[in-house]
Amino acid sequence: MIRLTFPDNSVREFNPGISGREIAEGISKSLAKKAVAMALDGELRDLADPIEQDARLEIVTRDDPRALELIRHDAAHVMAEAVQELWPGTQVTIGPVIENGFYYDFKRNEPFTTEDLPVIEKKMKEIIARNQPFTKEIWSRDEAKRFFLNKGETYKVELVDAIPEDQTIRIYKQGDWLDLCRGPHMASTGQIGQAFKLMKVAGAYWRGDANNEMLTRIYGTAWANETELNAYLHMLEEAEKRDHRKLGREMDLFHFQEEGPGVVFWHPKGWTLFQTLVSYMRRRLAADYDEVNAPQILDKALWETSGHWGWYRENMFVTETEDERVFAIKPMNCPGHVQIFKHGLKSYRDLPLRLAEFGAVSRYEPSGALHGLMRVRAFTQDDAHVFCTEDQLADECLKINDLILSTYADFGFDEIVVKLSTRPEKRVGSDASWDHAEEVMSRVLKTIEEQSGGRIKTGILEGEGAFYGPKFEYTLRDAIGREWQCGTTQVDFNLPERFGAFYVDKDGEKKTPVMVHRAICGSMERFLGILIENYAGHFPLWLAPLQVVVATITSEADDYAREVVAALKKAGLKAEADLRNEKINYKVREHSLTKVPVILVCGKREAEERTVNMRRLGSRDQQSFGLDEALASLVKEATPPDLAE
Repeated sequence: MIRLTFPDNSVREFNPGISGREIAEGISKSLAKKAVAMALDGELRDLADPIEQDARLEIVTRDDPRALELIRHDAAHVMAEAVQELWPGTQVTIGPVIENGFYYDFKRNEPFTTEDLPVIEKKMKEIIARNQPFTKEIWSRDEAKRFFLNKGETYKVELVDAIPEDQTIRIYKQGDWLDLCRGPHMASTGQIGQAFKLMKVAGAYWRGDANNEMLTRIYGTAWANETELNAYLHMLEEAEKRDHRKLGREMDLFHFQEEGPGVVFWHPKGWTLFQTLVSYMRRRLAADYDEVNAPQILDKALWETSGHWGWYRENMFVTETEDERVFAIKPMNCPGHVQIFKHGLKSYRDLPLRLAEFGAVSRYEPSGALHGLMRVRAFTQDDAHVFCTEDQLADECLKINDLILSTYADFGFDEIVVKLSTRPEKRVGSDASWDHAEEVMSRVLKTIEEQSGGRIKTGILEGEGAFYGPKFEYTLRDAIGREWQCGTTQVDFNLPERFGAFYVDKDGEKKTPVMVHRAICGSMERFLGILIENYAGHFPLWLAPLQVVVATITSEADDYAREVVAALKKAGLKAEADLRNEKINYKVREHSLTKVPVILVCGKREAEERTVNMRRLGSRDQQSFGLDEALASLVKEATPPDLAE
């Protein structure tokens, strides 16, 4: 007999080989009807799989969050069947679940187009309505290769060959159609439901290698119900409206061009926005950090010592001088900061030493990965490195956490997730060092959650740490529900030791400091892209690159408008006058399109009465204020949150 433990911690005995479906049926017919899979010791498995040993068992129903991945996986298989029914001879290759959906890559003489998607969707609905059961078979390697070769599925033959010899060959059937797959799947195609949509087609190289043949990839999304699907599609519509590349053009912030792939051409307003962000961050760091600036180009010997030459060489821009010295443009600031720490003898009394830099770094990203400000080849990191003792590590991580969370709050982000990434398979440093670092950071993570009263969510990312140490990753949620990983806190016992950095401890002995890598925005360019999309270009007044436009109704108000602009600028506001001979409605509409937060309208009466009519972005209403009152109100509103009373 085998002993199975249920979610309520009750334990029951069964004969070996009993399936999850049989257990669900034994509990209740309604549960069996709703069940789509089972979880054995937390691992999702087919409901029909036999259970051969003691385990913790959960029956997974369709409304369980874990079922969403199965819905998407099954939808991908149904899409592949639909394509082959509609276009016989099309080869099916790989079709995984991805974030928010799924895709499948196909080989067809004539590539698919977006016009094909509604046709495929209709056929998918027919297949789902058939409610064919998913069944699993174990085939021999030769049997699988022979079957797919006879069907002309050469890509599947290659996939079979790639499966390690110690793994079984699993075939999943849905009616007469089948595919090579690891599984698991739900009980039948009908459990997928109708909450799916095919999104787009794209080219994709076989196995992601540009040397291989180009295939056609069809992307889809699938959800548990229509409400979730519609919410996701609405979010995509909002995301398209908020695309920072589109808003960047409309607001005249920046541009990209072919001669500088992956580098930003900042326009005056965009650079003002950039510098406003830097100034804010600089003020936040002033009390605790010393700002430094490390060289842009360093000899490859330094990068060999740091380990980046071996770990990161393919992402580095390298040049060789006439005297045959090889240099690299820095992809990160940390080795330079270690050199600054090493310059001059350090005592334990000097620690913690916190060095910050808004460092321009360059990393080679494949051209296909570049995406506006979100993925560039040259960017600025709000980088800092804290050199401390092991005893100071926990306090420093908590101090960094407070800084990161308060910074995000100033930008309106209050839904934050902090995750601890633990040791990866390939790493440097001793297990003892990793044990200590992970133990400290686990305690800090618990403290973060406790101090927030549960407001800050936490989690563990097993094996996702940097090669030199564990790290915290900070993920924030924007105004339309998207998540962005921005801040990091990374513990490093390795780099100071590689460079021979040390401090003199109270016992007179030389000790290697702990180095903590810290970023809040991460890439300043990317963080600005996130802010543009989060605010949809409607920046709070303190952040807006142009805060106020003073627009005239008649030329009789021109001198007064100039006086108002001069007063605004003297008060520290970013303001311009619009004295063009255009109708006021035209001026208001134009400045609204460029997302100017405040328009002050001045006519003959306003000039005589020394008043302004204030119009806010997104509102048709306007209010009349005396000039001094308007100035005082705008100055208060434009005060950055870190300087506000």
